[in-house]
Amino acid sequence: MSVGPGAVLAAYGALSLACLVLYGWDKRQARRNGRRVPERTLHGLALAGGFVGAWLGMRVFRHKTQKPGFALVVALALVLHAAGWAWWWLE
Repeated sequence: MSVGPGAVLAAYGALSLACLVLYGWDKRQARRNGRRVPERTLHGLALAGGFVGAWLGMRVFRHKTQKPGFALVVALALVLHAAGWAWWWLE
């Protein structure tokens, strides 16, 4: 069974939206001293394909911008996905 480009874009969009929402939630919880979203969850969603939402979440909510590791993981996720798509496209 083949997955069409629309389904792939929808998956990237859903992961990015989830990541953006979680960054906003985590920022809110940080301000209220509430229960936080685990860093591995934020990293995992970015690596799974939500890197656009992670980047937007960092910018829009000004969240996790003082932690270089977060920007590095988002950049790494983008590079890994781009490399994967390039490899698939050239096959």
